[in-house]
Amino acid sequence: MMNIQEWNPDFMNLSQIFLPLKLCNQYVKNMQDWPELLHLNQMKIQRRIQIETKSGKEIHFVPAMPGRKFYEEKYESTVYVTGQVPTRVRNWHDFFNALVWQIFPRAKSALNQLHYQMILIESLNKVKHRSELRDAATHIDESGVIVVSSKKHLIQLLRNFEWKQLFWNERDATLASMRFFVIGHGLYEKSLRPYIGMTGKGLLFDVNDTFFRLNLPDQLQYVDSMLERFILKSLSSNSDLTPIPLLGYPGWTEENTQEAYYDNKKYFRDRRNSIL
Repeated sequence: MMNIQEWNPDFMNLSQIFLPLKLCNQYVKNMQDWPELLHLNQMKIQRRIQIETKSGKEIHFVPAMPGRKFYEEKYESTVYVTGQVPTRVRNWHDFFNALVWQIFPRAKSALNQLHYQMILIESLNKVKHRSELRDAATHIDESGVIVVSSKKHLIQLLRNFEWKQLFWNERDATLASMRFFVIGHGLYEKSLRPYIGMTGKGLLFDVNDTFFRLNLPDQLQYVDSMLERFILKSLSSNSDLTPIPLLGYPGWTEENTQEAYYDNKKYFRDRRNSIL
């Protein structure tokens, strides 16, 4: 496995977890070293996409400001007001954040607006603690997984934490009628070195069977728009999120081709023992 501090443009071939990011593959696969901010900004032009904040500012990746305090207090506000996304080079976490902006621009803009609005409300009311809504937005931004399925019983199995029934006994149905799309850039970073226990924060959506006949770019646009609407109109707290043992999805690790893999209760926890 690669050293997590070293650039390796072949990371997308490590796992199907990275499937959404493959739309960016042609722009990074031949790079011999880490992409600079210039490359990340050029990618938007090459892909012919417009990425804007909800305040109407075009997104640009700019050098990161030093200090932890900046990230805790000013990062989201800076993005919303200026469109400038502070980005560290030679850093997997920020690199994946830049790619997620490329793939899920509507959802990322919605998350940023939610953060900005809640920061203002918390400041005006002199609230010292982050709101539940802002916590939920952070979970999606860092570890979010969008789950879509055209079979309601599969969604119900997931809600009930019936992991073995879903991923093993209903394996063919899961592969045919359920998809996981990672949006959390922190989760992408963890997926460079996947490990038992790696868990996402899931948002679950019903879709029509026709969704699975769409090509990948169209699927991602559909998911992006659907997630944007949910964030702006329905997201309330962490209770909207469902734990997702990411390496349970068929084929996302070689080990899950064996039935016994799903007997690990420390990973595939029963509902009563699980905490988001």
